[in-house]
Amino acid sequence: MFVIGTAGHVDHGKSTLVQALTGTNPDRLAEEQRRAMTIDLGFAWLTLPSGAEVSIVDVPGHEDFVRNMLAGVGGIDLALLVVAADEGVMPQTREHLEILHLLQVPRGVVALTKADLVQDPDWLDLVREEVREELAGTTLAQAEIIPVSARTGQGLPELLAALDRLVAACPPPADVGRPRLPIDRAFTIAGFGTVVTGTLGGGRLTVGQEVELAPDGLRARIRGLQRHKTKIDVAEPGTRLAANLSGVELAALHRGQVLTTPGWLQRTRLLDVRVQAVRQSAYSLRHNMEVELFLATSRTLARLRLLAGADESANQPVDELRDGQTGWAQLQLREPVAVARGDRFVLRLPSPSATLGGGMVVDPHPRRRYRRQDHEAVARLAALASGSPHELLLQVLSTAPLTVREAIVASGLDAATARETLTALLAAGEVIALRNHAAAGVLAEGEVLLAARAWERLRSRLIGTLEEYHQAHPLRLGMPLEECRSRARLPEGYADLLLARALAQGDIAQTGTLVRLASHRVTLTPADEQRVQVLLEAFAREPFTPPSAAQAEEQVGPALLQYLIDSGQLVRVSSEVLFSREAHAQLEALLRQQL
Repeated sequence: MFVIGTAGHVDHGKSTLVQALTGTNPDRLAEEQRRAMTIDLGFAWLTLPSGAEVSIVDVPGHEDFVRNMLAGVGGIDLALLVVAADEGVMPQTREHLEILHLLQVPRGVVALTKADLVQDPDWLDLVREEVREELAGTTLAQAEIIPVSARTGQGLPELLAALDRLVAACPPPADVGRPRLPIDRAFTIAGFGTVVTGTLGGGRLTVGQEVELAPDGLRARIRGLQRHKTKIDVAEPGTRLAANLSGVELAALHRGQVLTTPGWLQRTRLLDVRVQAVRQSAYSLRHNMEVELFLATSRTLARLRLLAGADESANQPVDELRDGQTGWAQLQLREPVAVARGDRFVLRLPSPSATLGGGMVVDPHPRRRYRRQDHEAVARLAALASGSPHELLLQVLSTAPLTVREAIVASGLDAATARETLTALLAAGEVIALRNHAAAGVLAEGEVLLAARAWERLRSRLIGTLEEYHQAHPLRLGMPLEECRSRARLPEGYADLLLARALAQGDIAQTGTLVRLASHRVTLTPADEQRVQVLLEAFAREPFTPPSAAQAEEQVGPALLQYLIDSGQLVRVSSEVLFSREAHAQLEALLRQQL
């Protein structure tokens, strides 16, 4: 199942053409029919001459409704670009074509509508040439251009045949086991309840399945599924779908949410992206400007932070991008979105309304806000954007440990490819397993992985942190565990696994709650040894009425006293009470005997 999306200038006959092809008027709203103008998304379906069934999303062409248009073209497989033969290319033709190019819609066909109104064949040739010039340099550069008339039927068989050829050339929709249905409509039907519609990608949905509405985290269950008004039990990726939901109210649903399986699609307010400016615009993409971000069916305001250029200017400061230039950037979002690596987006100027550019999400969950001209961060983004599965997974695992499941989701790869690559990386030593749950070449879902080069960086930082501590506190046996986790900046949730690996490798040693370098030893000067001996003798003379903590500190100093406590020669019972190790053991034995 594939989805065709219309595009083109207002009043160039998109909806009329869809109705001529399908027999369905996509203008469902009374206001649309009264004004004879598409305002919101319309839907229809069509059986092609080969028998292939396709869905059609009809979008508004008026500049006031480009936001609605963007909600409909995110999930299409091919474009039907409509240009009126009697008018030729118009402003919204160019903007819609730029949007299709930014979203990397890979194939399409151009319908020169209203061809029956053009009597001069030379004029038709001029319009055809004008359209061909506009298509140059876009993903639709090779699109067929077919004159048609919805009124007389001229060219419709040729148009259907062209669509049939394009559909036959489309690769099957990917099934990576992570279904996503970006919601473009939500409504209620009497006797059925809440219904949402959208274009399904990434995996299957089934009746009875529990689902989540991201990024809001709402849970629901699928009561029923329909494709082209026909009930189905299982929906395949690439399907225009209506899902009847239970457990959620209509008031909680809106365009922009994503219906998916629970647990994997996390909300985010910060995105790492590769961005491209439109080819011709009065406006440029400028550093720190506010933009409207369109992702699938969602829309939110965002702040654009340009990091560097993505071409020959990659090592130069970049303050703006224009005329097709590309760059690396971060987007700070006003509202959270649910997005995955590889998703395409469009950026528009909020006012005056204009399309500025678009691109691809490289990392939906950056660990930090980068400095500008951070070359290490830019190199990582380049690898994430265009690397092989091998390099992609290494980059995903290069900043912090992830479980196998988290690594697969973060990479955006299908599970089989990701697992095969991870197994090879483990065997080559480029990735390490922190829990060592892998058995007989099978990666456990909960195994925690980290790139070997990332481990070496963390290991070096841990050793350096302990070296600095030992230099500053030579009489301390070790560094408190919590302080070590914090100062070495060990990733939250995985610090104990990382420390355990360092222990296993012999880099560090641990006594109780103290961590030290394995090579660290406390060495007392002769003067220190003399003061310690005098104090311990005082504790031995009066084992049950020893000197107070303040007296002991006054005699040997705070550093030596802490050394005696850390080494177990003295036991602190309270802030003021100390006992020798032997006296404390005797008191404990007496107390146990009495009890």
